[in-house]
Amino acid sequence: MTKNLPKNERELAKFFDHTYLKADATNVEMEKLCKEAKEIGAAMVAINTAWVIPCKEWLKGTDIHVGAAISFPLGQSGLESKLFECEQAIKDGCDEIDYVIHIGKAKMHDWDYIKEEMEKMTAICHQYDIPCKVIFENCYLTKEEIAKLSEIAKEVKPDYIKTSTGFGPTSATVEDVALMKSIVQNDVKVKAAGGIRDWNTCKAMIEAGASRIGTSASLAILEQFKEVQK
Repeated sequence: MTKNLPKNERELAKFFDHTYLKADATNVEMEKLCKEAKEIGAAMVAINTAWVIPCKEWLKGTDIHVGAAISFPLGQSGLESKLFECEQAIKDGCDEIDYVIHIGKAKMHDWDYIKEEMEKMTAICHQYDIPCKVIFENCYLTKEEIAKLSEIAKEVKPDYIKTSTGFGPTSATVEDVALMKSIVQNDVKVKAAGGIRDWNTCKAMIEAGASRIGTSASLAILEQFKEVQK
């Protein structure tokens, strides 16, 4: 499935969830992240929940969203813990939620649990008019498991399904984006994240059906895009 490619830098920047999720983040890195997001006009900054309040302040007066990562990066919190963390992040001011599924439950094919988790996380986000992105972490999953998760998402209808955290052993693949999009079609959007550091990879993800790109290399990708546009 092919998506229309961005025609200019501004359009490309709106694909980006500009990301900094490292454990050693300080005010220096996070304020820089927000400054860069403002400079390029990114869609969102993707951050851990502890940084929602300061990032919201640094991005005040802009249309750039603050996106909180829930149960990140392992997904191994209980459902009630995920719901609490999600609601607290929303109360702190975040504009979007990316949560990691219980990957072990997916590997055990406990699809009832996965569906309940997705329904409740999506419901709490939509209660506050907040987009919900569901992170699969595809590197641990078979193609059949990715397909089943996508089928559940097509039924539950979160706003996005997402390939990866970027903390797993391998990164997002074009093949997985295409598979996910082929199942959810236009009912759910797809976000590609993890290992996307150049324009060629970014372009391939968009062409495969990704509507958002999670990356810490937004500026480098934009520079490469500018070069090929000349």
